[in-house]
Amino acid sequence: MVEVDILKLSLNPVDTWMNKWFLLTAGTYDDCNMMTVSWGSMGCIWDKPMVQIMVRPQRHTYKYTEKSDSFTLCGFPEKYREALNTLGTLSGRNGWKLAKTNLTLKPSVRVSAPSYNEAFLILECRKLYYQDLNPGGFLDRTIQKNYPLNDYHRIYFGEIVGAFVQK
Repeated sequence: MVEVDILKLSLNPVDTWMNKWFLLTAGTYDDCNMMTVSWGSMGCIWDKPMVQIMVRPQRHTYKYTEKSDSFTLCGFPEKYREALNTLGTLSGRNGWKLAKTNLTLKPSVRVSAPSYNEAFLILECRKLYYQDLNPGGFLDRTIQKNYPLNDYHRIYFGEIVGAFVQK
């Protein structure tokens, strides 16, 4: 992996979120949890390169994201799609779900949250802000169909402090 200037990173964020997915990991190398995410955004807020991730309170990763000061978002080649599906559907409450995949953790460079040897893209992020989604703000009422249990996401804003791509 080589570090790249985030201002020179070239990717299509809409395609990456919707079609390729990211693996969100929070915690530390010795105590972490991960989940596949396909909802989020990327851009500039407060003059900083930022990502926004969304985690529902009942997800096991939520407690790790809450207690951590950082998280990573990792992108993977298509051959790891099954592993991402596994990590998005199994809960870490029931055991070490990473063992059911062919992915391996590695320490990150700038944050305590780990990343993965197999990733082609690693975004290391420092948590700056969170906000609970308020359904009163839905201007398009069809959004509510995503919340039949009224289990609204918490949105975390993370400053991208390191970006790494596969050589």
